Amino acid sequence: MQMKGRMNKTGVCVIKDLVVIAVAAMIYAAGISLFLDPNNLAPGGVTGISVILNRLSGIETGTLYFLLNVPIILLGIWKFGWRFIIKTAYAVLMTSAFTNLLSGYDALTEDPLLAALAGGVLIACGIGMIFKTGATTGGIDIIIKVIRQRYRHLKTSFLFQCTDIVIVGISGFLFRDLNIALYALMAVLISGRALDYILYGNDEARMIYIITGKPLEIGRKLLEDAEAGVTYLHGTGGWTGEAKQVVFCVVRKQLAPRVEEIAKEEDPAAFMIITSASEIYGEGYKDFFAERL
Repeated sequence: MQMKGRMNKTGVCVIKDLVVIAVAAMIYAAGISLFLDPNNLAPGGVTGISVILNRLSGIETGTLYFLLNVPIILLGIWKFGWRFIIKTAYAVLMTSAFTNLLSGYDALTEDPLLAALAGGVLIACGIGMIFKTGATTGGIDIIIKVIRQRYRHLKTSFLFQCTDIVIVGISGFLFRDLNIALYALMAVLISGRALDYILYGNDEARMIYIITGKPLEIGRKLLEDAEAGVTYLHGTGGWTGEAKQVVFCVVRKQLAPRVEEIAKEEDPAAFMIITSASEIYGEGYKDFFAERL
């Protein structure tokens, strides 16, 4: 019974992922076919290359996207195995099909600035949703995933921006239109910022050190009023040589002003250091064991 229940749960998860990928592929394709492609904006990656080749060959952008992904998918099979690549191949197929399907409709705007903004956000939403299922949209996504196996400290959005900027530069050279290249670059930067937010969320928090003569009072008030986790650190004053206690806590930035108020109320002479923490792992924040994107 347990085995059957586990298999049913796995099946539901797979179906859910496939539905999410299909929806994400449609969102991604909408950004290309309804905003970027009809305005001659090559957004970088394999999609950007497909837009460029479409102008040179006349072959549909979605078809080129699929053909360019074939050798990259073979690389993915070699590096990650069939299980990973099946969902990615499905994502590539859906993206290609939706790109060709939506290309039959007129552009929703002919303003390149609005096209860059809307297209960049839609692309980021599509990529982010697909990445969260454990798949990719193929192309540069797979190459970046290979790179991050070796260089885990590099963020996905940063690698996307580096490769995309190179392709945008090539598009500007081939189209001989600096304005179009700059709008395409804007789409890349908007997409990278949006992708960063989708993948990592609004994780920025405040890391606060309070050096005080009333550590227990401040710590108790932080626990009760701000519901902030507190750690007591031991230190020694460099000038006086006296033992000091430091109240240490990490809170979301919205709560930081309340922490400051509590510290000032309990000990106006407290010495306080506040700095930013961009990524936090643990209860209430990210799962430490989750794969970093």
